Amino acid sequence: MTSKYKVLFLCRENSARSIIAEALLRELAGHRFDVFSAGSDPAARVHALAIAQLRPGISDLGLLTPKSWLEFTGQWAPHMDLIVALDERVAEYHAPEFPGKPLFVQWDFADPLAEGMTLEERTRSFEKVFWQIVRRVTLFMELPRYTSPVVLSAPSAEPVAHERDIVCPG
Repeated sequence: MTSKYKVLFLCRENSARSIIAEALLRELAGHRFDVFSAGSDPAARVHALAIAQLRPGISDLGLLTPKSWLEFTGQWAPHMDLIVALDERVAEYHAPEFPGKPLFVQWDFADPLAEGMTLEERTRSFEKVFWQIVRRVTLFMELPRYTSPVVLSAPSAEPVAHERDIVCPG
């Protein structure tokens, strides 16, 4: 029996970087990954510039909504295999405990919503961050650990361990 890897992307407002990462991984490898995103202080809606970056290549933008990371902490929450923080303000030591003790990593990208930018600077920042996330998600998908679904053994239904020490280059 096989199962998809479960990945949760975290960002403070869950309106830009984590949404972009969720959408890209789902679109590019949804057959191998169940992908989610959330934030500590979710925004009311996905940022318009994030939607503008995603619109040309994402088939179902309607799935993208900001969510609280608390939705993923309860006893009925899906057990993640990997949690990726895209904002240093939600690093592992700030995040709540998630069921199943998932691997936790940090991918550092500039905040396209940082204070003090003009609209033109913000638009360029969103485009730059979008392409950085595309590159990182693509590298992540190609890692040997994630090239095929999790294989579950019949008696214990526990995932077979693979190269857990390798998460994603640079």
